[in-house]
Amino acid sequence: MKKIYWRPQGIPLAALVLICAFSLGGFIFVENFQNRTKQPYYQEKMAAARLALEAMEFLKGERLKQGLGIDPEADPVRSGLIGSGMTLVTSDAGDLDVKQTSINPNFAAVVVEMLKRVKVKEGDPVAVSFTGSFPALNVSVCAAIQTLKLKPIIISSLASSQWGANEPNFLWVDMERLLYENHIFPFRSVAASIGGRGDRGKEMPQGGQDLLVKAIERNGLTPIQFHTVHENVDQRMRIYYKNGVPKVFVNVGGGVIAVGKRAYKKILKPGLMFSQPKTEQRANSVMYRFLDEHIPVIHLENVKTVAEQYDLGLRPAKMPAIGEGTIYFSKEYDPLLAAIILLAIVSMLYIFARSTLGFRISQAASHKGELGPPEPMI
Repeated sequence: MKKIYWRPQGIPLAALVLICAFSLGGFIFVENFQNRTKQPYYQEKMAAARLALEAMEFLKGERLKQGLGIDPEADPVRSGLIGSGMTLVTSDAGDLDVKQTSINPNFAAVVVEMLKRVKVKEGDPVAVSFTGSFPALNVSVCAAIQTLKLKPIIISSLASSQWGANEPNFLWVDMERLLYENHIFPFRSVAASIGGRGDRGKEMPQGGQDLLVKAIERNGLTPIQFHTVHENVDQRMRIYYKNGVPKVFVNVGGGVIAVGKRAYKKILKPGLMFSQPKTEQRANSVMYRFLDEHIPVIHLENVKTVAEQYDLGLRPAKMPAIGEGTIYFSKEYDPLLAAIILLAIVSMLYIFARSTLGFRISQAASHKGELGPPEPMI
C-alpha cells in the first residue's frame, strides 16, 4: 500500500510574515537608493547660486556698517535682507514667512532654469521689473542674468511691503548701487518709481513719498512719475524696447504697474508663462503687454509655491546650502535593483505556495516535537 503524506494547501503564517517583512524592506531599500542625476545646466545653476550668496553676504555686511541691526526672530538666517514691520516707506502688509522663504540663493538656479527654457543666448536683452518687497529674489535674478551674460534693462519700484527693503536709507536701489559699485553685478536699474498704490505711494504719508523721491535722486535714476497707469506703462515699455525687443520679461513681486490690478493678479501663476491666462480679464500692465506681444514672462511672486515645486524648503533656520533642491538633481529608481527585489519576492511566494521546499522550511522552523512527523493517509 502506497503512503500519501498530507501537505497544507495555504502558505504558513510565519512565511507570510517573512514575505511581508522582506517586501517592505525591499520597498524602503529601493526608495532610499535612487540614482541621482544632474539636471540640465547644472554648472550654470551652481555658479548663479554662488554669486547670489556672495551678493547676499555683501549686503549683510553693508547693512551692519550702516548700524542697522538684524532681528534674529524676524530674520533667523541673519541675512540682513529682512526689513522692519513698519516704516515710513512701507506700502502694504507682508507675509513674514514668505519673506523668510525668499532668503535662499538657490532661487538663482530656478531663474537660470526658466531663462534657459526660453532659449536665451549670451547678450540677449532682458526686461526686468523689481520691487523693494523681495530684495533677496532681486539678487537671485541678477545673479542668474549675470551668470548667463544677458543684458538686463531694469526698472525698480522703491516701496516695499512689510519685512522687505523698507529701511529708508537702505532701500533696494541703494543695495543695487552698492553691488554695482563693488563690481558684484555689472548692471543696475536705469529708472525707478515710488511704487505702492498707484505707483505713487498713495497709501504712505507725504514724508514717506519724499524719502523715496530722494532715494531715486541720490542713486541717479530716471524717475517714472505719471498720474495715469496708461502713461506709466507706456514709459516703461519705451525704456524696455530702447535697445531692441526683449527676449523675456522677468518680474519680481506684485507691483500694480508691472503686473496689474488684484483681479488680474489672482489668475496668474508663478513661474514661466508663454501666453495670456485663459480669461476675459484684461489688465493695463507691463506683463499683460508683453504677453500680448508673445514675449514670455517669468513671474516670481508666490514664493512658497515656487519653493515647494523645486524642493527648496520653507522658512529656513539657517542659510540654505548651495546645490539643495530638485532644481539641481533628479532622482530615478534603479531598475536593476527593483527587478532583483521583485524577483526575490516572486521566488519566495513560489517556494512557499507551490513547492515542498517551503513546507519543509516552515516545518523545520516550528518547535520540534510540537507537530511531529506528517501522518500517513490512505
